Amino acid sequence: METIKKVRTIPAKTKFESDIKYHNKRKVCGYARVSTDLDEQATSYKAQVDYYTSYIKSNPTWEFVGLYSDEGISGTNTKKRDGFNRMIKDALEGKIDLIITKSISRFARNTVDALVNIRKLKESNVEVYFEKENIYSLDSKGELMLSLLSSLAQEESRSISLNTTWGKRKSFADGKVSIAFSNFLGYDRGEDGKLVVNKEQAEVVRLIYKLFVKGLSSFQIKKELEHLKIKTPMGKTNWRTSTILSLLRNEKYKGDALLQKRYTVDFLTKKQKLNDGEIPQYYVEDNHEAIIDKRLFDYVQVELKKRGDAVRKGHKITGKNIFSGKIFCAECGANYGRKIIHSNDKYRQAIYRCNEKYDGKKCSTMTINEKMVEEAFVTAYNNLDKKEIRENYNMIIEKLTNIVEQEEKLKKLKKQLEEVIKENDKLILKNTREVISENTFNKKRLEISNTYYKIEDKIKSLNKEIEDRKNRATTLKVFLSNIKTKNLQEFDSDLFAILVDRVEVSKDKIIIIWKGEN
Repeated sequence: METIKKVRTIPAKTKFESDIKYHNKRKVCGYARVSTDLDEQATSYKAQVDYYTSYIKSNPTWEFVGLYSDEGISGTNTKKRDGFNRMIKDALEGKIDLIITKSISRFARNTVDALVNIRKLKESNVEVYFEKENIYSLDSKGELMLSLLSSLAQEESRSISLNTTWGKRKSFADGKVSIAFSNFLGYDRGEDGKLVVNKEQAEVVRLIYKLFVKGLSSFQIKKELEHLKIKTPMGKTNWRTSTILSLLRNEKYKGDALLQKRYTVDFLTKKQKLNDGEIPQYYVEDNHEAIIDKRLFDYVQVELKKRGDAVRKGHKITGKNIFSGKIFCAECGANYGRKIIHSNDKYRQAIYRCNEKYDGKKCSTMTINEKMVEEAFVTAYNNLDKKEIRENYNMIIEKLTNIVEQEEKLKKLKKQLEEVIKENDKLILKNTREVISENTFNKKRLEISNTYYKIEDKIKSLNKEIEDRKNRATTLKVFLSNIKTKNLQEFDSDLFAILVDRVEVSKDKIIIIWKGEN
């Protein structure tokens, strides 16, 4: 005869705070967070700190182990919330039994982050109590409720983010400029958030532009700034070349402002992306007092592009002195390299010679020294008819940089391109309505395609010519504005850097080619 089994149910131990009876005091902490640094939020933050400190200490069964907090931090992502992350770490190490926080939205607005952290805590028997929703995370119903409420909190965060984004974009469209003044060199926050020149920092900005115009590379400028013990916008002693290039490219230094350079891709991760035309940008001219003259700023942009193109073509630009990357062989076009001779005696000097002269090529161009280049520059400068140049300033620029003819050609080519596209569309439509042999169709398509690409190449070529002429206009304005009426008595390195495009050395002479000439 089979024995009847007795089955006795052993009730599950309820682990949420209201049912657990601790023999020892429970280790309890509070968590407080506000998401902005506004004054009213600062008051809310202080109130949370005061409330949870006194609330936990007033319970005789609890041991207050501290208050963790994050001020001015968004809840959508836990990566940057140092207080939150430290709390989770301490809880998992057994230093905390219960976390008390105001609401789910204070804990996290991101459903995934909220649930991942709550489950992680649950595995270590650490409970979270959400006061506003009256939810204990170790309650069997807790996770379902948390999932639903966290989703609502996340949606609320998305809504707030969209509203904030709309507000920012509206202010951009209205031409309102806002920058992070704490790490922006040259300007302080004035009344109503306007940009006011910081005179001491502005001199550093001007020095960077001056050094660049003199021919120094971003790396050489970095070394010079560090040698002078000038601090970065963030107050550090070590400069980055990327910071220097950013300063050289920032339109705010000429008094203008390009708005919405970057935008937030994901409200949860706060990930930002460079705006490549995905959303509108706004350009505000003469928004504030300039530190750098507009002509000089535009010239620097042309020079940056020119140096970049030279590097891509394989030309080495060291930026060690004003002659770097400016002296070329008139026969083969190679760079003239700098060499030190008699390095260990009193006849030590720097010479320049064609880099290809002893590398399979037999260029007959001469070897020169810096003194010879300086003298050639002074002679060439003094031979300029400076009075006529200054009197005919605008006419010279108009004559050498006129793009009316090119723009007319461009307009005609674009019209021709439209006609070719229409012809292609007609051919495709005809092929759907009539019987055309595959050979005839392909032959005609090839003709149209070849015509299209030929016109497109001409358009690209014209666009480049127009861009070059515009750049030439910028360069000429700087060139002509720096021409002085008096002759030079000695070499002027600043004028050389600004006025000279390149120096070509032949067998018996040194030719100075001015900027804007070619």
